[in-house]
Amino acid sequence: MQEIIRQLDEKRSAARLGGGEARIEKQHAKGKLTARERIELFLDPGSFEEWDMFVEHRCTDFGMEQQSTPGDGVVTGYGTVCGRLIFVFSQDFTVFGGSLSAAHAQKICKIMDQAMKVGAPVVGLNDSGGARIQEGVDSLAGYADVFQRNVLASGVVPQISMIMGPCAGGAVYSPSMTDFIFMVKDSSYMFVTGPDVVKTVTHEEVTAEELGGAVTHTSKSGVADLAFENDVEALLMLRRFINFLPASNKDKPPVWPTEDEADRKIPSLDTLVPQDPNKPYDMKELITKMVDDNDFFELQPDYASNIIIGMARMEGSTVGIVANQPMVLAGCLDIDSSKKAGRFVRFCDAFNIPIVTLVDVPGFLPGTTQEYGGIIKHGAKLLYAYAEATVPKVTLITRKAYGGAYDVMASKHLRGDVNLAWPTAEIAVMGPKGAVEIIFRKDIGDEEKITQRTDEYRQKFANPFVAGARGFIDDVIMPNSTRKRICRSLSMLRDKDLENPWRKHGNIPL
Repeated sequence: MQEIIRQLDEKRSAARLGGGEARIEKQHAKGKLTARERIELFLDPGSFEEWDMFVEHRCTDFGMEQQSTPGDGVVTGYGTVCGRLIFVFSQDFTVFGGSLSAAHAQKICKIMDQAMKVGAPVVGLNDSGGARIQEGVDSLAGYADVFQRNVLASGVVPQISMIMGPCAGGAVYSPSMTDFIFMVKDSSYMFVTGPDVVKTVTHEEVTAEELGGAVTHTSKSGVADLAFENDVEALLMLRRFINFLPASNKDKPPVWPTEDEADRKIPSLDTLVPQDPNKPYDMKELITKMVDDNDFFELQPDYASNIIIGMARMEGSTVGIVANQPMVLAGCLDIDSSKKAGRFVRFCDAFNIPIVTLVDVPGFLPGTTQEYGGIIKHGAKLLYAYAEATVPKVTLITRKAYGGAYDVMASKHLRGDVNLAWPTAEIAVMGPKGAVEIIFRKDIGDEEKITQRTDEYRQKFANPFVAGARGFIDDVIMPNSTRKRICRSLSMLRDKDLENPWRKHGNIPL
């Protein structure tokens, strides 16, 4: 018995040491925490239950039978964040560069399978050199096994990827199928082919950071949702973010206590929208003043910033916020913003998170770049997402809601539950001047007549009352009462029950 206990202690020590002190020091020298340090920082103290600490690879080629470390380059298990169950895997770069073997993949698959059985989020802390070359096709099979779990878990339990080191080649496709991707600046990168291959094939010279760094993916490609300064900030913010999410698709969003009163008036909102309809204002001011404790967790702030998405709470319960941003491209919808918001709406719908939509949209962005890029199909993604969603949908039009973009932004016609408007709302096919120049084309050149006709059109259509008269707007509210009215609407909708017709799945315009 004593001998077995001694062996157990030795194996535990070897597993905890990973690739050894020298490699751990190298990891620290790069400003990176080790796999176990990351888990300790992310989970509640003392809550981590580790699985498969003693798993080792089974490769015997290229002298690999002489090189074996318990755990095989990934730490897996479960614990809690603020008392809520979370499954986690953390790749260990000090062991074979965190490369994925068949055994490594099986460890990840095991916790993903268990997470789906019990209904709990899965968090992956990625730091891997990719497939373990010595294992050949076994390593590729391991990746495919993980990919299959990502797909089966999609819409069942939240999946979050935190990229904390390299993630290249086939390895990128697992994070890409998870719900959210976060990265760490200057120490993480993602790309399908690295700088050397790019140079060989396309003759472009580019660094790893430029090709697939955190800033690139949060501002240019839209692959990642947020970038953090270092490992510590990333893991603490991940703890904050995960508290907005339900455990699974069978649960409602968590409710956290707040002292922020639901009927709090916000007088400053009465002057938020400028008198000049062509003058911008910051929609984030409305969001932060409206939500509980001014706490808004924005996602993808540097990508397609003409639309705002993120998580907040109203009366302590999570809501998803989608809002046009008049400060960027006048709040127009374009290809990137449609994809960004469409995916977020579908996430909220999959996990029972009510959606609050704030509308100030003059239309879809015109131009050959947009048309050639497929704005028709990409814009339809957002339309499809809203139309398909069965969660509570509360919409507020603050100013412009023109053309097809009015329809797309959670209008009453797409089964919006509560649709409100400020007195400054303008709901029409298009802006007054453009409309008059089409309707009264013969008067073009007569400035006095055009001005008169524009004023007439503005008085008739550039207000919320025509839509209100047809029941497309449920009420016109004072801006200062926005929080109260939205909170009451969400409270009324708490037990909403709506189902789409049975189908295997729809065919979203990808």
